[in-house]
Amino acid sequence: MSALEPRDAEVTAPFEDIAVDTPAEGVLGRTHRALSIGIVSVVLLIAFEATAVGTAMPVAARELHGIPLYAFAFSAYFTTSLFAMVLSGQWADRRGPLAPLATGIGAFGVGLLLSGTAGSMWMFILGRAVQGIGGGLVIVALYVVIGRAYPERIRPAIMAAFSAAWVVPSVVGPLASGTVTEHLGWRWVFVGIPVLILLPLALALPAIRRMAGGPADAESAAKPFDRRRIRLALGISLGAGLLQFAGQELRWVSLLPAAVGAALLVPAVRGLLPRGTARAARGLPAVILLRGISAGSFIAAESFVPLMLVTQRGLSPTMAGLSLALGGLTWALGSYVLARPRLEKHRESLMVAGMVLVALAIAAAPAVLIESVPVWTLAAAWGVGCFGMGMVIASTSVLLLKLSAPEEAGGNSAALQISDGLSNVLLLAGGGAAFAALGGGAVGAAAHGAVGSGAAGSHPGAFTAVFLPMAAVALVGVWVATRVKESS
Repeated sequence: MSALEPRDAEVTAPFEDIAVDTPAEGVLGRTHRALSIGIVSVVLLIAFEATAVGTAMPVAARELHGIPLYAFAFSAYFTTSLFAMVLSGQWADRRGPLAPLATGIGAFGVGLLLSGTAGSMWMFILGRAVQGIGGGLVIVALYVVIGRAYPERIRPAIMAAFSAAWVVPSVVGPLASGTVTEHLGWRWVFVGIPVLILLPLALALPAIRRMAGGPADAESAAKPFDRRRIRLALGISLGAGLLQFAGQELRWVSLLPAAVGAALLVPAVRGLLPRGTARAARGLPAVILLRGISAGSFIAAESFVPLMLVTQRGLSPTMAGLSLALGGLTWALGSYVLARPRLEKHRESLMVAGMVLVALAIAAAPAVLIESVPVWTLAAAWGVGCFGMGMVIASTSVLLLKLSAPEEAGGNSAALQISDGLSNVLLLAGGGAAFAALGGGAVGAAAHGAVGSGAAGSHPGAFTAVFLPMAAVALVGVWVATRVKESS
């Protein structure tokens, strides 16, 4: 997408200094410095939450007697975020990204407090669901800010900065979260993070109000919300939730919610994603499908890594979290590589290579279930996979904005995030069902009250049933990555 095209002098005036950015300026130039620092701070908060919560999750699930619902604790976030993404896209296109961003950050904090004070696993999951609403509002609004405020030539750099914002939390988050979990309890991880919300609010909101606060054009501002898309968004969220519930229950009666969920989900997906997404049509549809395949397969697999290391190899929560710390650095490195202007013409080929690395990393992960295999091999493999993810995820974001008109940035960004979130929900549901069916629900039983159970709680087949199918999904992504370039 090019810089904002003048459509109405009154509306575009606040963005004039952005569209005519001087060639020498980058994301930290005088024009964009405050905005860049502000929105990267928002990403920093989300990154710290993700890494810290992932480390504390095995202990929280065990103490709340919720190991069978372990996957649900992750997918609840993505389920509710599906609805919030569509709402945020329309809200940002019609009123500007400021309000959905501020509302989303607030909801994010409320969800953390609900989870941190939960007395049961279902209450914990409710808190995760509220977090998902906040996260869905925030991520789409951020994409709209980038599309409005940054010229095309420096968008890869701000996307690389987003990935770089994960580096420090990836190292500090597991260490801090593990230490707090072991000495104070897992609840303090959740109730402590909301304090960090104050920094992004103070830095990001004034800069967004100044540079990208209003609607893209007068026509967008006058349009009412598309109620049909809102209903479809509600359908996709409810449908995904019902499928996840059915996958966790594993009883014949679960066929009913599964059927209702599918009936809600299929038409909603068809209505909310661009035509041709399911068959990976070249260009924007393939970009959106690739985002879902890459993120879904990798996140679904990664969600089970700390649990596998704690229950099967006896690691402490701190060490289990730190085994993934290298990934934050290599993810940022992958994004940085693809942000180099001289590599722009090779972007599509490098995305294919990135998906190959992702598939190999996921396939290699269950090798750590063999006692003779050192734990550090998983950390190394995951670092390679994160490098591939850095190349793919940043590139899908760049290509989406390049292929979107200004007034479509919110809707298309929502479609990208829906693909991301829906894939996470469905693959976590499938992985969680396979995990539970092969004895995964008993993984934490022998370990209750201890950090790890060793062989007594060993169910390697349950973990293998998660990782190997996700590796197969990632291999499909290799083919989809060959189709992101539009036909000439």
